[in-house]
Amino acid sequence: MPIHAAAVPLTGNQRNRRPMAETQTANATGLTDIEAPSWKGGVVAGVVGGAVMAAVMLMMNPAPIEVAIPSLYGLAPPPNGAAGLVVHLSHGAVLGVAFAGLVGVADIGDSRGTLLGAGVVWGVVTWVVLAALVMPAWLSVVGSPAQPPLPNFALPSLLWHVVYGVVAAAVLPAVDEL
Repeated sequence: MPIHAAAVPLTGNQRNRRPMAETQTANATGLTDIEAPSWKGGVVAGVVGGAVMAAVMLMMNPAPIEVAIPSLYGLAPPPNGAAGLVVHLSHGAVLGVAFAGLVGVADIGDSRGTLLGAGVVWGVVTWVVLAALVMPAWLSVVGSPAQPPLPNFALPSLLWHVVYGVVAAAVLPAVDEL
């Protein structure tokens, strides 16, 4: 038997919203909120965040893009910036989908500030878990010449991941209906 939307009880927050589209509502300020961003919007937000992050990385220290990231998949050495960018943007896309899903589940798209704050938190979480812990262990296992210490709490990497999270969060409202 199909479940109809009317049969699902609404929370107080949902009852007070005026539907604009399947994934958006208007809040008291008239800004569009994200309720359940699409996975496609998460991909786009993640790729844009990853591209901006990569640009900052390349300006500050190109080695992670050219050696460490492609080494995860046996694509370097020698340095391979193109492969590193493809892998990096792919990771950004996957993490963008995860971020969009968490935003929808946690219902934290009520304001631009809240969403940007969630982007900062997402950047810090990805830095701690993936860049500081998983990546150094993975590079060691695959025998990469780029083997940072474990854990690798490098502050430039924190900056890069926060940039990723903030840009992805800023882009998400514009692409959440893809």
